[in-house]
Amino acid sequence: MTENAKSTKDMTLVVTGATGRTGSRVARAAGAAGLTVRAASRATGFDWADRSTWADALRGADAAYLVHPADVGAPGTAEAVGELAGTAVGLGVRRLVLLSARGEDQALPTEEALRASGADWTVVRAAWFAQNFSEGPLVEELRRGELVFPAGEVEEPFVDVRDIAEVVVAAVTGGERYAGRTLSVTGPRLLTWGEAVAEIAAATGRPLTYRAVSARDYGEALPGLGVPAEEAAFLTELFGTLLDGRNASVEDGVRQALGREARDFSDFVREEAAAGIWKA
Repeated sequence: MTENAKSTKDMTLVVTGATGRTGSRVARAAGAAGLTVRAASRATGFDWADRSTWADALRGADAAYLVHPADVGAPGTAEAVGELAGTAVGLGVRRLVLLSARGEDQALPTEEALRASGADWTVVRAAWFAQNFSEGPLVEELRRGELVFPAGEVEEPFVDVRDIAEVVVAAVTGGERYAGRTLSVTGPRLLTWGEAVAEIAAATGRPLTYRAVSARDYGEALPGLGVPAEEAAFLTELFGTLLDGRNASVEDGVRQALGREARDFSDFVREEAAAGIWKA
C-alpha cells in the first residue's frame, strides 16, 4: 500500500492542541479527508509540560501536528518540540508537521529542533491569523469599540486558520511531496491593522477604531492584564521585530498545497459578523 493510499484510509494523525485555534480546525479537516484523528490535549491526558504523557498519545500513530501552547519562539519551546519530535520518531511516527510563524527569528531554533529529529518533517509558517480578531484577547477590545495594538501602519496578509488546517492536512497526506519543505501561508492581500478593523466596523455597523502604540508601551501594560513578567518581556521583543514590516508581502503556500487561492479577509469578516462575534 502506498503512503498516499494509507493517508486516506488507515492513517492516524495525532493533533496536539486539538481544542485550540488551529488544532481544532486541523482535526476537522483531517477527519473530512478520511484520516483517523487522535486528539492530544489536556482533556485527553496529553500535556506538553509532562513528558510522561507523550508516549501514550503518539504510540501507533502515523503522523502528528505539532503546535506548542506557548509561542513557537518562546523560551523552552525549541527544547520541548525537539524532545517530543524525538519521542515520536522513536515510536515510529515519521511524519511531523510543525506550525511556525512567518518572519519570526525567534522561531528558527524550534524549526531546527524539528529538522534534527530525523522525522519526515514539514514546517508551515503562517501569517497573522484572521481569527485572532474573533478568538482570543483581542475580541473583548473590539467589543468595547477600540483595538489597541503595537502594529502601527504595518501591512499584513492575514490568513484564515481554515486554510492553515487544510495545508497541514495536505502536508500530512502528500507523501514525499512535502517532506523536508517549509511552506509559507498567507492571505491573498495586504491590510494594515487599521484597515482590518475598518472592515470589521463596516460589516458590523459599529464605530470601531484602531489605536497604535509602541511595542514597549504595549509590553508594559501586559503585566497589569495578568501576563507573567517573563512572557510580557518576550512579547515586547517579539512585537518589536515581527511587526517591523518584514511580513508585508503575499506568498503562495496555500495555492502550492491546495491548488486554489487563499480565503480573503473580507469573507472571514462577513461570516463572523453574521455570527455576532463582535456585538457589544
